[in-house]
Amino acid sequence: MTTTVAPTLQDRLAIPEDRLADLNAFLLDPGTRVVEDLLAVVARYGTPEEINARAREAGTLTSLREQVRRTRPEYLADLDWLAAERDRGAFVGIADYRRGILGDRADGMTFRDDLAVTLEVSALQYFPWVVAAARRAIDGRSLMPGRWIRVRKMREQEEDGDLAAVQAAMRIIGASVVETLDTKGTDGSNVHLDGPATITGYFGGVGEPNDHPLLWADELLHYYTTYGVSQVLNLNPGTVLVGYLLHRLGIDVSFKISVFMGNDNPYAALWTLIGAKLFARDDGSSPLVGFNWSNSVDNATIENAAEIRRALGFEPVVRFEHHITETWKSIVRQPYDRRAELVELAGHVANISAKHEGGDPGVDSNRAHPSDILDYFRDKAEVVASGDWDALEANFLDKVDATNGTARALTEHGLSFVAAEALHR
Repeated sequence: MTTTVAPTLQDRLAIPEDRLADLNAFLLDPGTRVVEDLLAVVARYGTPEEINARAREAGTLTSLREQVRRTRPEYLADLDWLAAERDRGAFVGIADYRRGILGDRADGMTFRDDLAVTLEVSALQYFPWVVAAARRAIDGRSLMPGRWIRVRKMREQEEDGDLAAVQAAMRIIGASVVETLDTKGTDGSNVHLDGPATITGYFGGVGEPNDHPLLWADELLHYYTTYGVSQVLNLNPGTVLVGYLLHRLGIDVSFKISVFMGNDNPYAALWTLIGAKLFARDDGSSPLVGFNWSNSVDNATIENAAEIRRALGFEPVVRFEHHITETWKSIVRQPYDRRAELVELAGHVANISAKHEGGDPGVDSNRAHPSDILDYFRDKAEVVASGDWDALEANFLDKVDATNGTARALTEHGLSFVAAEALHR
């Protein structure tokens, strides 16, 4: 007699295979407008192979230096200095850094390099700040972060030479960098918004109305093929899907999801990662390389989501980027400091990035000009004219100092970190 096992309640969640066939039929139908409109944008730049070849050439240090020479030649001396200091070993090595904190005890310790936390700083608005941070790191035997986030207007920094200079600097120091495209919702795309006075309206639909996902793709492909910019911020479900589709087509672009996307629970993480799984390439790669959590998440949510990420095969692919500090003004209730929680996570959750958007609260709050998220959206000319340039640079260096505070805390607990890999060997 055959025994039939009754289906469980959970069995009802299985997705029939014919649903995937329906999705494929939709994506491959020549009459599918959303697909054809995106393919038309791509076609303006060539085939995926041609696009990638142009981007590889544009992103070489030689090509970037030529871009700098044409737009801001005085920056070449700074790039040469940075490379020379790297080559002479001016920056502290990892072993020496650990000894500086732990003394001789460091030599007998085994650090969890397999769970190394990436040190991340945001936002690097101007190239001279890279040089200032490097000089400080050399003098203080401290660390340069391994990941740098930028939120400066693309067109403005393209015109004044900062874009190429920062891209070149990141290649010299061995760090990843993320740019924020101008097509991000503060560009007039929502005609009903008008700056901070109407900012709550932003949360009624973040950033990419109507045809803006196509404009976002166009802008991304421009900077990818012109400067080798391959990694950008992403904050809207539509542009997240466009990013998945571009990568699936064979274009080697990637993105990190912004905190403004509002992923604040394991189910939101599952939904995002389901999309990544559906459109991953056959080798398992995905353009989703960073996943910024909402500031409201707790460790249990990250641990739960880490299980989802591992089950879907994305643990080495998708970095969980977690805010450890935030700007003192305009984004969270202060004081905001998640360092102790990070240390608890870092011993068992892999591929985490510790993002420092503000200085340590005790430092930042005492500045005459504390860090402010709204400073990201100011024109450079206005910043200089207002006299705030030095204050904003000090805010940024406070953030770099905060990454070092996190590196110290991790080191004291036998945990590891990723700093700028070409500098700190």
